[in-house]
Amino acid sequence: MSAPRIDLNSDLGEAFGLWPMGDDDAMLDLVTSANVACGFHAGDPSVARRTCAAAAQRGVTVGAHVSYRDLAGFGRRFIDVAPAELSADLLYQMGALQAMARAAGTRIRYVKPHGALYNAIVHHEAQAAAVVEAVLAFDPDLVLLGLPGAVVLDLAADAGLATATEAFADRGYLPDGTLAPRGTDGAVLHDAADVAARMVQLVTTGTLTAIDSSTITIEADSICTHGDSPGAVRLAAAVREALLDAGVEIGAFVS
Repeated sequence: MSAPRIDLNSDLGEAFGLWPMGDDDAMLDLVTSANVACGFHAGDPSVARRTCAAAAQRGVTVGAHVSYRDLAGFGRRFIDVAPAELSADLLYQMGALQAMARAAGTRIRYVKPHGALYNAIVHHEAQAAAVVEAVLAFDPDLVLLGLPGAVVLDLAADAGLATATEAFADRGYLPDGTLAPRGTDGAVLHDAADVAARMVQLVTTGTLTAIDSSTITIEADSICTHGDSPGAVRLAAAVREALLDAGVEIGAFVS
């Protein structure tokens, strides 16, 4: 029987101008996929180019971390944007990041929506369809990364796009398998040992414990540790070490 395998991803390139965000270089030494901000929720051209170059130097796969146009809210506020406008915004972001990736000798391999958009397209069919339309128009060979059970992944699969699913190491889950809203008890996890143990449980058993103590089933091709969360590098390192100690292979979900 082959060993279980999992990808580790993180949201990177989120600094802006003089304002730093996270330790991208340290995270890139730990993860196998980098969700690089495209400028609409965070990041700027210099940051995007630098992050793509650092990822390419380490052989880390680059993905476009697209979002609503919401710099002030860090992309965490739902915006009732028309589907056609949303698709255009996403195309714009993917094109910008692809330019930076190509300059670094790599290219975008997947797309992961960010924040409020990511959560909206779990159920919001019109915006989910807009995301799928944008990815297809940009490059139908890209993989769409999202939450297990999200309507956007169903629409993407129906349209012929490859999809992948992820779990969140540092986030709590509701009993229905969706993320607990930020600000609620148990929504954000900080204890490195607990987070690492949860991810070993996830990869080896396909289950997690929800915030109400129920056991839920989660299918994941990748594990995300947020690059902007407190102790992000420590959490990612603990997760990686625990998985390797458990005999889990770590590698990108798309090459």
